[in-house]
Amino acid sequence: MNLDALFLLFEGLPRQGPGTDRATREAISRLPRLPENPVILDLGCGAGAQTLVLARELAAPITAVDIYRPYLDQLKQSAKDAGLDHLITTRQGDMTDLKDIPPESVDLIWCEGAIFIPGFGRGLELWLPLLQNRGLVAASELTWLVPDPPAEAVNYLQAVYPAITTVEDNLAAAAEAGYESLGHFALEPAGWRDEYYGPLRKKIALWGPRAMDDPAMAQTIEEMKLEMDMYDRFGHSYGYIFYLLRKAG
Repeated sequence: MNLDALFLLFEGLPRQGPGTDRATREAISRLPRLPENPVILDLGCGAGAQTLVLARELAAPITAVDIYRPYLDQLKQSAKDAGLDHLITTRQGDMTDLKDIPPESVDLIWCEGAIFIPGFGRGLELWLPLLQNRGLVAASELTWLVPDPPAEAVNYLQAVYPAITTVEDNLAAAAEAGYESLGHFALEPAGWRDEYYGPLRKKIALWGPRAMDDPAMAQTIEEMKLEMDMYDRFGHSYGYIFYLLRKAG
């Protein structure tokens, strides 16, 4: 998939991946109480729908990190409109390259729908040294929801995201990386169909025939249409699992 076309297609949308405000609040509610003046990172934040919820619910400063500047600009405006700009700092950068953040300085790392970028286990390994003693990670990751998914869904996801695995395998990877599990839960289908795919379908319709003049965009749109069709037919067999983790020790 062409990343430039993908970034452009998702510009202006409320979400760049599946999610709901309710799920973000649910994840927050299941975590232990944070210390006073916590250090919080939201990695791969996109346009920051979840960042706004975090700021509102936790009433604490958050550094939101993403590689794509227009998403961060959108978040800055949304934060200002919501009266939360005093709590949200944006940072353009690679979520896998955080060398300037002091070791053992972060209380909570949040990552909705973006840990696939480094890979689930690898991302957790990279972030462990940044966390305070007993620091927390909340991350949603594409996961099989049934033990015997349909062959067509398996073939499709093995082609586009071969790292997909089971809850049990992800929990084992988290333990190997140095975490203990505090629980997990599945994102509801509305987080895919309504919050994510609904606005995306409208954006694709707006592109219309113009996309045919841009081969990269035309291909990206066809790939997204296929993704949406697969979820419509097989979404019962896969989805995002929210993993709530704590640095062990």
